[in-house]
Amino acid sequence: MEIVCGSCNAKLNIPDEKIPQGQRVSVRCPRCKNKMIIDTTTMEPDMVGSPPNQVFSKPESSAADTGLPSGEEDDDSSPFEEMRGFDDVESQSALDSYGEGEKLALIMVGDIHPLQKIKEALDDLGYHTIRAENTQEALSKIRFQNFDLVILSDLFDNTRLQQSPVLQYLNHLSMSVRRKVFVLLISDTFRTMDPMSAFAMSANLVANWKDMGRLSNILGRAVLDNANFYKVFMDTLRETGKA
Repeated sequence: MEIVCGSCNAKLNIPDEKIPQGQRVSVRCPRCKNKMIIDTTTMEPDMVGSPPNQVFSKPESSAADTGLPSGEEDDDSSPFEEMRGFDDVESQSALDSYGEGEKLALIMVGDIHPLQKIKEALDDLGYHTIRAENTQEALSKIRFQNFDLVILSDLFDNTRLQQSPVLQYLNHLSMSVRRKVFVLLISDTFRTMDPMSAFAMSANLVANWKDMGRLSNILGRAVLDNANFYKVFMDTLRETGKA
């Protein structure tokens, strides 16, 4: 959903699944700090996720609007629920905007690893690459952008994959959201394309750093196989009336 600030006209891009439906919620604009009201109570259910999905937000009522003396806004009686977890880092991520239909890849690797080879492989496969420098930035980008591909390496932000908050977040997404994200994990301990390791880590693909020179071919094949699998899966759901 694209939300336009009624005060400064900044455009925030927030995935539909992040916004409570059938409610009035408030969120602070990261550009002008105006508190905006998002009212989804009047939206038809089939409008959600249907382009163009743009909402022009209204500034929250001020003291002048409510008749209260200046500095005595009655916050406790506000009928609007504050969107939880929407901090400054995340609100800045919500301002990021990319072309419709553009394939987005998020890269999360340590500074000691060969980032250039990964970027070259993703360029070959037609991805627009975005890098996160730390865990907080990575989580904020994942929450407010729909990535087609997520690449996470062992020791990103000095954290082992088994304890990675990023991987834990991805593994707790709803299945309808998670299956749209292809997750590649990279470590010196993996055997590239080992299905058991990928299954154990709830990833789509695992790879060893020594095979980054072949990443374009490896990843391209794996992504295609995954797309073909889910095409059959979704076709079956539609045939049984469950899609």
